[in-house]
Amino acid sequence: MTAGIIATWAIAISLLIGSFFCLVGAIGLLRFRDSMVRLHAPTKVGTMGVGGLLLAAMIHSYTFEQGSLHELLIMGFLFVTAPISANFIAKVHLHHRTCKMPDPPPHDETWATLDVPEADLEIEAQSDA
Repeated sequence: MTAGIIATWAIAISLLIGSFFCLVGAIGLLRFRDSMVRLHAPTKVGTMGVGGLLLAAMIHSYTFEQGSLHELLIMGFLFVTAPISANFIAKVHLHHRTCKMPDPPPHDETWATLDVPEADLEIEAQSDA
């Protein structure tokens, strides 16, 4: 098998995997029940799908044409910005209270500190012995 045939198979597999992830992300975007759950479909699965499609484009450009780093830059930008945008969208929904709010944190001296409750220290001492 020549390098061109192997590259063609790699391109086809990357396109299939990327298309599958994009399809699952689109279905998840339509089927999930509220906006906070819907964030997972485009940010996680959709990003992997676009990454697979860009990987196929990179393999094609380096095998059959003059190589280019544009796809790698797009992939890096996408993988960095998708989680940040999802975080901002989630914060907006929490701020406007358009979703189910998380449980309030406990109001004791160990909340948001490195203090450990005494009961947990006793359990840890028993497990170390």
